[in-house]
Amino acid sequence: MTPEQPGLPKAHILLVEDDPAIRRGVKEYLTVSGFEVSEADSCAAAQVQFAASRVDVVVMDFHLPDGNAIHLITTFKSIDRDVPIVVLTGHGSIELAVRTIQAGAEQFLTKPVDLASLAVVIDKCLENGRNRRQVARDQVGQARQTHAPFIGTSAAVRDLEAQATRVVKSHVPILILGETGAGKGVLARWLHVNGPRAREPYVDLNCAGLARELVESELFGHEKGAFTGATTAKAGLIEVAHRGTVFLDEIGDLDLAVQPKLLKVLEEKRFRRVGDVRERTVDVRFLAAANQDLAKRAEEKSFRQDLLYRINTVTLQVPALRDRPEDIPVLAAAILESLARDMPYGKRTLTAAAMEALQDHDWPGNVRELRNALEHAVLLTDGAAIDVDALGLTRRRRPAAAAPVASAVSSDQTLRSSEIQEITRALQEEGGRVERAAQRLGVPRSSLYQKIKKYGIAVSKS
Repeated sequence: MTPEQPGLPKAHILLVEDDPAIRRGVKEYLTVSGFEVSEADSCAAAQVQFAASRVDVVVMDFHLPDGNAIHLITTFKSIDRDVPIVVLTGHGSIELAVRTIQAGAEQFLTKPVDLASLAVVIDKCLENGRNRRQVARDQVGQARQTHAPFIGTSAAVRDLEAQATRVVKSHVPILILGETGAGKGVLARWLHVNGPRAREPYVDLNCAGLARELVESELFGHEKGAFTGATTAKAGLIEVAHRGTVFLDEIGDLDLAVQPKLLKVLEEKRFRRVGDVRERTVDVRFLAAANQDLAKRAEEKSFRQDLLYRINTVTLQVPALRDRPEDIPVLAAAILESLARDMPYGKRTLTAAAMEALQDHDWPGNVRELRNALEHAVLLTDGAAIDVDALGLTRRRRPAAAAPVASAVSSDQTLRSSEIQEITRALQEEGGRVERAAQRLGVPRSSLYQKIKKYGIAVSKS
């Protein structure tokens, strides 16, 4: 049995059993089956284990030295109402099974338990958990549906595809840079769908323009009564996305007071709901996007330097549309084909003059603006061919000089320069000791070694 996809963190099973022989046998079987297993031999020990880490499924004996499953189920469900619980007992009866299920258990199995059947039950519990999180994901934010991220033949798009393909199977945070409408969200979605967490939830949040309280509640959730209007408890996006992906768009606009809490999730995989004193654990992959210079914002103290280091383990730059006009014909064709499926009109094509106008336009809104222009043109065109007048391109024209490319390169160089400067300063202040420098910067030692190698920074110990 393969309970999880290769590369995805193992599902965590809490095994509560006071008989050492049974506990050892069940643990060995579940471990070989691909699960991570924690053990407890009493109610008290189980509560400690449950509070210490995120548990995906609990397997417990009904009778324990300091209590029984009914009490323990109630305790666990008060902390995480969605955690699946499987109860084992050597004294099975219909009445006991009914009481256990009524308390909140998913399954009730009698001993001696068939281990293969137990593994199937656990796998089913995990599948049900995925389905619940998918439903919750659909309620808090729909995944973006639009064009593929690598349509085109330009060198910039091919380079982006090559870089993205190299990192798509990893679990590291990725920072996606690019102008508004360039397709950062599309790339983020592609990274999730083609990554090791594809079967798990994908949730996204645009951080721009949201008040601190709203962002905090959306990200981390809240308890009943945490603030005015909080009439019920609510799971946040991070909790909903457990074992999946969280995409934070326009992360540069994230409120400064919320940033340390996000950093804690990145570093420790722990968070608190608003109004709750209890910490929860979660396993998610973070993708972030920005259309501004985060290094400059960090210098201005409006964005945390340590958070920047955590989210940009890998940085991908989405090129502006005006920097790749050779991609416009194939992009336009793909968009028109999509519109033909979604709108009650026949398929449209572009005249030569219309195509020339598209390639000559400056596209300040990038691919999003291109789609809007084509949708507008389809609505105003009666025949099969879209002419230049239907596009409504009366504003800016693409300049002959490729100044925007220089601007994008300058922004990327600024980020690189800032990182090199910060790393070099930390190494100097710590006498070349990489481990101490990593602690000062608030990043893992392995990540700092990678940055040192990437930028060719000389390390001299004093």
